[in-house]
Amino acid sequence: MNSDILYERSKKLMPGGVNSPVRAFGSVGRNPLFIDHAKGSKIYDVDGNEYIDYVCSWGPMILGHGDDRVIGAVQDACENGLSFGAPTEKEAILAELIKQCVPSMERIRLVNSGTEAVMSAIRVARGYTGRDKIVKFRGCYHGHSDGLLVKAGSGALTQSVPDSAGVPLDYTKNTLVAEYNDRDSVSRLFEENKGEIACVIVEPVAANMGVVLPEEGFLEFLRSITTDNGALLIFDEVITGFRLSLGGAQEYYGIVPDLSTFGKIVGGGLPLAVYGGRKDIMDMVAPVGAVYQAGTLSGNPIATAAGIATLRILIEENERGLYDELEKKGSILADGFRKSMGDYVWVNQIGSLLSVFFTKEPVRDYESAISADTKIYARYFNAMLEKGIYLAPSQFEAMFISAIHSEYDIKATIDAILLTGKIW
Repeated sequence: MNSDILYERSKKLMPGGVNSPVRAFGSVGRNPLFIDHAKGSKIYDVDGNEYIDYVCSWGPMILGHGDDRVIGAVQDACENGLSFGAPTEKEAILAELIKQCVPSMERIRLVNSGTEAVMSAIRVARGYTGRDKIVKFRGCYHGHSDGLLVKAGSGALTQSVPDSAGVPLDYTKNTLVAEYNDRDSVSRLFEENKGEIACVIVEPVAANMGVVLPEEGFLEFLRSITTDNGALLIFDEVITGFRLSLGGAQEYYGIVPDLSTFGKIVGGGLPLAVYGGRKDIMDMVAPVGAVYQAGTLSGNPIATAAGIATLRILIEENERGLYDELEKKGSILADGFRKSMGDYVWVNQIGSLLSVFFTKEPVRDYESAISADTKIYARYFNAMLEKGIYLAPSQFEAMFISAIHSEYDIKATIDAILLTGKIW
């Protein structure tokens, strides 16, 4: 069995042969790889190839693949049953660990995906404020719920139209779109919609148009303008949570949001996510309050076991300088790209997140991100894949570095960059 045969088989069963669009490898001009197994910093396809993995299941594998401590915790939990639809102690333990790491999470609700967490947090914000309108940023992705699948309207400063078929206009008419790192675009929306905006939701470090860092003072500005206007600030930390620091981007930048969402990593690689924040806001959630949200598998004992094991390891390793080491690895790799590719690329990096944009211009927002040459990225992706380096099959996704990536892995990656550097 090989990847091409499996892809042909899958296309007869699933739209595009995949269960998530980016897995289709369409933007890099090839069929997807089908993965057989992974361990540590490596991932192995069904064709027998080994790759150094910088996708890391889109972020959660910060400890590397198949960490024995996490696997052991999951195996032990499975012995007691897979799902009960009833409370377990593990839910409380995990919630305590999350609150220990992220003090702004005074009250927490466990869910199953980042999409579900964000959708629910926005519902809570609307219920708490009694307002309907929300502000998001062009190029920031917050899951595939109807109200957030939007693109910019006129000048990105008006109510948005749906960015997906099947989404009624009424679902997005209260979604206002501003420009990331552009204070004026946010200010104008608040001026034009006085007393109507429930919340601003933002990826504190944008990572779904490639990695784009907040400019100095931007997050502080969002904290200030939401407070001044009686709106809530929601940090979507599905990517940055437990990656930039033990307390996520909010600890890294010293900004306290009203609500936060976390996903991927909080379940140690299993389906789990969380939203939460200030007690008075979260007390709006049923059964205490009038904002309804429920889920049979929310906080299931298998995912919580993985999450508990992962967070306990991160807490322990944080004391030994884990995040300093991740920052060092990220910086070395980013410098390797810059030195090897010179003026052909712009590299954004923070902690264990980085993106290489094939553009000579600084990338600071959506417009500058999409100026990158995706055709060159496709050639670069395929050349790196041939050298045993597994990257995101899209210009507009992040590279993720794990604790288990070794000096050898980083050096081998930089060597591969040098060997493929002539294609652009």
